[in-house]
Amino acid sequence: MNTIAQPETSGTETDDSSRSAKILPSPQDHPQENGEDAAASLKYSLLGPSLLKAGQDTVDQFKVSEIIYNASKGSKFFNREEARDKSLTAKIDHILSKKRQLEKLDLGHELRVADSLIAQLELSRDLSQYIVHVDCDAFYAAVEQLDRPELKDLPFAVGGGVLTTCNYVARKYGCRSGMAGFVAKKLCPELILLPISFDKYTAKAGEVREIIAKYDPDFESASIDEAYLNITNFCTRHAMAPADAVARMRSEIHDKTRITVSAGIAANTRLAKICSNINKPNGQYVLPSERVAIMEFMRDLPCRKVNGIGRVFERELAALGIHTLGDIYSNRQYLRQLLGEKASEFLVHCYLGLGRTCVKPAETYKRKSVGTESTFRDMSDPTELRNKLRRTSEDLEQDLRRAECKGRTLCLKVKLHTFEVLTRQVVLPRAVHLATELYNHALPMLTKLEQEIPGIKLRLMGLRCTNLVSTKKPNAMAFFGVKSQDNESEYCETTSVTKMTNMGSGEWETRPVGISAVSSEEQGAQDTRGTEPTGRDSPNQSASHRDGDAIAPRSRQDDREPLFAEAEWWECPICNRLQVAEERRFNDHIDLCLSRQAIRDTIQKVAGMSAPEYKPSKMGHNKPKERKRGRHATTPDPKQKRLCFG
Repeated sequence: MNTIAQPETSGTETDDSSRSAKILPSPQDHPQENGEDAAASLKYSLLGPSLLKAGQDTVDQFKVSEIIYNASKGSKFFNREEARDKSLTAKIDHILSKKRQLEKLDLGHELRVADSLIAQLELSRDLSQYIVHVDCDAFYAAVEQLDRPELKDLPFAVGGGVLTTCNYVARKYGCRSGMAGFVAKKLCPELILLPISFDKYTAKAGEVREIIAKYDPDFESASIDEAYLNITNFCTRHAMAPADAVARMRSEIHDKTRITVSAGIAANTRLAKICSNINKPNGQYVLPSERVAIMEFMRDLPCRKVNGIGRVFERELAALGIHTLGDIYSNRQYLRQLLGEKASEFLVHCYLGLGRTCVKPAETYKRKSVGTESTFRDMSDPTELRNKLRRTSEDLEQDLRRAECKGRTLCLKVKLHTFEVLTRQVVLPRAVHLATELYNHALPMLTKLEQEIPGIKLRLMGLRCTNLVSTKKPNAMAFFGVKSQDNESEYCETTSVTKMTNMGSGEWETRPVGISAVSSEEQGAQDTRGTEPTGRDSPNQSASHRDGDAIAPRSRQDDREPLFAEAEWWECPICNRLQVAEERRFNDHIDLCLSRQAIRDTIQKVAGMSAPEYKPSKMGHNKPKERKRGRHATTPDPKQKRLCFG
């Protein structure tokens, strides 16, 4: 399969990874030997995390880094970044010192461990899936341009203090997301700043997702403007090549939403993510699902191109001589000792071009935390800080309600006016989600910070809940192994195969042996995966039974009677009696079986069988014995009999 780019694409037709890598003032070109070289590493760091955003391949990044450096020099942000850069430099020096020691040792064992890991991971390679990463082009800017088409050829960005995105005209000047607004203005004095309108973006994202769902109903949203799809089944059903299917999807999105999307098609999510950025904007790139093609593609790829390798990790790898993913193999004997087990395994995955092939909705992943935070101008007034904390608590409550969970641990995050980030957390006595409770537990942490740092000034505040507890209503039927009846709707009749389809609601899966109420002859037919229509309106269901009563199924009076006249029965897991297949009545019956009275009667019965018969004394047996104050009656109570299950 060849590389495919759509004719209308305005992006480059080939991967410019190597060319863009030469343009960047990469830290490996500046050894940390003097103050001037140290400043070079800081300038590179100040370029920010969005350095490789599409549309900046022709930008002179040396010039951009100089403008950012001079514009921010002397600011609190600059001082914080400078301190972080010095800390990273010290860490790299330690890593290099450790590497020099390792070079004197026999690393044969480390080579064997690395080669064993590579061989093991190679066996897990899956090339059978077509994974697609879809990414909207400058999404916020594209949505804004729909309302203001006159901005098409003008440089503009969305955001105020910090840019959330900018159009491709502005990117030619070096502007990018995450950049401070005043710095962007120095790079492009004609830049137009637009306010953020999340409602518009959310609505437009919904339109895009409706179209994506046609190609993969179980697509995975990575953010508001990007998603992963597995189009293997779609291509099989429609006998289409992956490139044709994606081109059709992109065309449909553009026709209905008037925005463009770019896509990457590969064997797994990691490769698809990289490919989607190659022919941006409004293009697509196909990486053949062949091991040789994948290895060649990854060999010359700069490390920073991989999702998960940022500017800090990139500097550490560059110091070790790892500039491209192909360099990982020649340095594999050092990775585990210098970077740790997880980092080394991650790098080997990248070198081999391996990644996830399982794509599923984000909602199905187990959520680990729910949080919210906001940035604001420097704030030091205690009353304003508490009001901000209360508003943050209210925002977190809304997020927890949407996620249908509560939190057992509450974490407070603040960023000082010096850009130093501090976190504090507390384990709560019980899981909470209400804003009042969140505020009451977060306030002591904020008060303690005020005591530790007199005159504290904040520019960011956030709250996060971890150790989550779900508040979703449990599915009682699923607990007993019964499938919910609101998904499928397939009706079929047969005289030789027993069928169990709910009339009008959906299809029930075949019941396990022991729950079925049909005869042994019919049970043999059930093994053929048949189902029998029945439900609340079944002719065989008694209309006068009481809730919780065990009802035996009526036998057919005529063997020629259609099987769909048979009623459904569920077996109670407590008393093992068959109950009519109706959820509310079945739950009522289980409640009855588990009721307090039923348990009490059982205890009395068992205690009465095992307890010795009580005989009153001969003297005064007709006379009631006086009960002394402060003492319990000596008459044994069978209810209090200690049971032994040995």
